Amino acid sequence: MAGYRAASMVILPNEPPSPATAGGGWSSYLRTLSHGKVGWTIGFAFVAALLLNPIFAPPFLVVLGRTIFVALALLLAFTAAGNWQQRLLPRWLAQTLAVVLAAPLATLGVYLVSTGGDVGAILQHPARIAGFQWIAGSALIVGLVLALVTLVRERDAQAHSLQLQLELDRAQREKQAVDARLALLTAQIEPHFLFNTLANVQALVETGSPRASEVLRSLIAYLRAALPKLHESATGGVMPTLDNEVALVRAYLELMHLRMPDRLQFSVDVPASLLNQKFPPMALLTLVENAVRHGIDPGEDGGRIDVGGATDASGGWRLWVADTGVGLSPHAQPGTGLANLRARLAGVYGPGARLELSEQAPQGVRADIIVPPGDRA
Repeated sequence: MAGYRAASMVILPNEPPSPATAGGGWSSYLRTLSHGKVGWTIGFAFVAALLLNPIFAPPFLVVLGRTIFVALALLLAFTAAGNWQQRLLPRWLAQTLAVVLAAPLATLGVYLVSTGGDVGAILQHPARIAGFQWIAGSALIVGLVLALVTLVRERDAQAHSLQLQLELDRAQREKQAVDARLALLTAQIEPHFLFNTLANVQALVETGSPRASEVLRSLIAYLRAALPKLHESATGGVMPTLDNEVALVRAYLELMHLRMPDRLQFSVDVPASLLNQKFPPMALLTLVENAVRHGIDPGEDGGRIDVGGATDASGGWRLWVADTGVGLSPHAQPGTGLANLRARLAGVYGPGARLELSEQAPQGVRADIIVPPGDRA
């Protein structure tokens, strides 16, 4: 009885054998019988011998030998049934039947050894029959209960493992969805920027401006630097850092300044402490382009664009693009560029990141990208 408790308690914490282990033959089977399991089994058999010794006439060492034999037999039977590859019976039923059969057979084996294989000596001796009933009955009842507990715990472990796997799969799918969305939004921004810039060059060429050639050379140099970084991020590469974005913004503003030298002034001042932050490509550039297109270009006198950044005392940080252009139109509809930018910021930094637009005095617009503490990429 107590011997089987040892076997069952050893099995309880373990998960069911994997297919690789189950199909590995005798070597895999023997590996499942670890020294720890055997040690616990013998230990509990020793306790069982102490409890049963007052009932039996044989010396303590004889009772100890019997309990160890029965405990090890039940351990072997339960483990073998769990590793047995067959399709006729469910695994739990095979292990239950193994316990039902092993308990009386192991006990019978003990008494056959003690009588030299004489079955008649067992049947004709009332004390031996009583001892057989005590050991076999106790092992059977307790063994079945503990086997059931073991199987329930194994099933719970399987369910927990399946739940963890499902959560892992769901997290991977969510990450893939976010990556795909970021790639799509980036791809939407790329042609938007290119077509606007090429339209500016076209306007210079059509008006016969002598600066068209210089602007075109600057545009080619800019695109050579910008497009590889954009495609690297869009195709799943390492996201560039803010210093790359600042360099692109500076090159873009220089390009726009060549197009309208008398109507655009600018400054770029981002602290060096922020330049190593991961930053989605063309996010800051989208704000600068909007400032040029909707703030500076429509105004007769042009204006100024200031790009800056700062860290907060709380550990967050922000970037801004401020212009002195025509300001916000009360009838203007939100564009896809800013909507995409908000979605990209949420995808990279989490829902705490935001984009805020505000009017400047006496005129102009300020756009702030705000990244709270802990939401750094």
